[in-house]
Amino acid sequence: MDTLPLGKRAKDTSSFGVLTRDAAILDRSGENDFRREEATLHNRTKSSGDGLPTGPALVVGLAAGLLSGVFGVGGGILIVPGLVFLARMDQRTAHGTSLAAVLPIAASSLVTYWVHDHVDWPVAAWLVVGALIGAVVGTALLNVLPHRTLAMAFSVVLLVSAVRLFITMGAEGRGAIDAGSAIALVVIGLVTGVLSGLLGVGGGVIMVPAMMMMLHVEGVIAKGTSLAVIIPTAAMGTWRNRSKDNVDLRAAGVVAASGIVAAVAGGWIAARLSDSLSNYLFATLLIVVAVRLLLQARRERRNNVTAVVE
Repeated sequence: MDTLPLGKRAKDTSSFGVLTRDAAILDRSGENDFRREEATLHNRTKSSGDGLPTGPALVVGLAAGLLSGVFGVGGGILIVPGLVFLARMDQRTAHGTSLAAVLPIAASSLVTYWVHDHVDWPVAAWLVVGALIGAVVGTALLNVLPHRTLAMAFSVVLLVSAVRLFITMGAEGRGAIDAGSAIALVVIGLVTGVLSGLLGVGGGVIMVPAMMMMLHVEGVIAKGTSLAVIIPTAAMGTWRNRSKDNVDLRAAGVVAASGIVAAVAGGWIAARLSDSLSNYLFATLLIVVAVRLLLQARRERRNNVTAVVE
């Protein structure tokens, strides 16, 4: 039975209400501070585009171009973290800039595969249908989600892709494209487009294993077909991102310039690298990049919590 005097009980209740209100105000204040800090960093990156270090951008482009040529991806899986870690670009601008750089890099890689007749154009056409729609959705979400959420989502995509690469997949060649296959390809393209617009990647890490697992497309043809889809998807995403001021075109140009050269060399290496070794090396790289992004997101969250408490 409660034996506290009525006045004491009322005072305690009032104190609890004050504490609850103060905690709510503090929580909102911390959230607003975080959003202001994110906006400030985004604006600083845009205003200082001319001061972006050329050296790190060239290194990022070379690595991304090599990956594009060897593995049939756009290179965004390295461009995004490379711009964030080496060039100190904010997450949102890095995603938009990455997609702009992916376009010419993927185009140069595609030439090598096309010359060797390693592109399945009917499959590419169905994938593009979904990818273009997905790119519009993804770029719209880019301006809504906080950059920590983007980093977390990107890490999950990398880890899932790494697991897929460790799995042995059949590659005896695809059959005829029926209605079910066409619908499946459009859905794959849709998911790829959303990830492309949202995370700044070309989507090859999703399309290549999907084509190999679902349609039994040969690995080298899946890579070439992926590049054919990445080009229009990246073009759509870049156009949308530029309209929302989420692209540093100068940085994208520097990354693309070095990436194009490396992509040609990567295509030459791909023709001489076994599929199993290629997949294992690529999967290991994806895991390393994903873990680093997750650690960064965790560190940012801890810093934000500390700032709210103080």
